[in-house]
Amino acid sequence: MADSAADLIVLRPEGLYCPPGDFHIDPWKPVPRAVITHAHADHARRGHGAYLATAISAGVLRARLGDITLQGLAYGETVVRHGVTISLHPAGHVLGSAQVRVEHGGQVWVASGDYFVSGHADDHNRTCAPFESVRCDCFITESTFGLPIYRWAPQAAVMADIDAWWQANAAAGRTSLLLGYSFGKAQRLLAGVDERIGPIHVHGAVEPLNEAYRAAGVALPPTRKLDARDKVVDLRRALVVAPPSVLGSAWARKLGDCSDAFASGWMQSRGARRRHGVDRGFVLSDHADWPGLQRAIAATGAERVIVTHGYEAVMVRWLGDQGLQAGSFSTEFGTADAEAPALPSLAPAADAQSLAV
Repeated sequence: MADSAADLIVLRPEGLYCPPGDFHIDPWKPVPRAVITHAHADHARRGHGAYLATAISAGVLRARLGDITLQGLAYGETVVRHGVTISLHPAGHVLGSAQVRVEHGGQVWVASGDYFVSGHADDHNRTCAPFESVRCDCFITESTFGLPIYRWAPQAAVMADIDAWWQANAAAGRTSLLLGYSFGKAQRLLAGVDERIGPIHVHGAVEPLNEAYRAAGVALPPTRKLDARDKVVDLRRALVVAPPSVLGSAWARKLGDCSDAFASGWMQSRGARRRHGVDRGFVLSDHADWPGLQRAIAATGAERVIVTHGYEAVMVRWLGDQGLQAGSFSTEFGTADAEAPALPSLAPAADAQSLAV
């Protein structure tokens, strides 16, 4: 999409950039000032001079990025840089995730980052603040699951299926290995399962993030870190939550007789389930499904929408059919999740204060 001189956010080689404010949003190359939507690695990188993000995400950001210069904001709190007013608003994706609202010269733009809005009313991610609609002139939306095939079942139904799978394995004296991203998905799964079924163990990559969630006030069941150096532990009724990278590893083989399952939006595709070679696939995503994307975009009231990070061409086409001015930004990341299948051919590859970023 060609830049207009009046555009508040444009695409530069380093990432999304606000020219009047002189800062970037989720840049993938080192920059002096970065506004970060959330702490996933494809949005929060090392090497920036200074960072602005939600205060509640500070623990996770520092755990992942180390000793960074970070200014934390409460949701809805404003800062001003070069006359540009910036505020952060809940995205419902993971702990501390935010949309970035930028106001300058009578215009309001919102960069969504990744967000979760279900196609079902009041069905939000319980481990973080729910998505907040922000009115704007231009909305930059992700489109990770921007195809009509992606429609999520109510979360309660998915969690009930996971509990039934775990219960059946426990009854058979078999370990249940549940795979999900260490940050965000793992905590959402832990918050949703029935801890009365059996003990819960987690991979070493998951437990530090559990601690950050608990420190932020998110209720999670008791978990024990399962270290590769541990002596043999009786896991016959246990649920073990781990990142998908453990599949086929020596760590996973130490679990003995187990049933494995993967929780992800990509599990909607039978091909994705086959490729991962797991016993079960549970369709649970931290991103909006197709109806959720539609609801979120409509609620902004934006007449212009810029699509990024996913199935851009499909969403742009649909938006145009709705009479909206639509275009796309092609970021460094074709899709937001590392487990995503290849894109199909129809898709192109409080008081104002000075901003300390």
